[in-house]
Amino acid sequence: MLITALRAGSTRLREATVVEFGGSEHVIFLSSLPLEFDDKVRIERDRNGATADGKVIAVQYHEGRKAVAVRFLQGPCAWVTQP
Repeated sequence: MLITALRAGSTRLREATVVEFGGSEHVIFLSSLPLEFDDKVRIERDRNGATADGKVIAVQYHEGRKAVAVRFLQGPCAWVTQP
């Protein structure tokens, strides 16, 4: 999955990551991007190009790693739970 931080300006911050937990309305992943509470992101699935926009609802730091929880903005997103 690709994560893009949606911020004002021309700089696009992106990274590839793995979903640690995915549901129809939320997703949790590890990230090295400078994401904070209330930031907006675009989530893209590698295989079929499906995308969803979301908002960061939680960030947890633990032993040098950062877990990010995102809620989808357009409602349930079924493709996140598909293999």
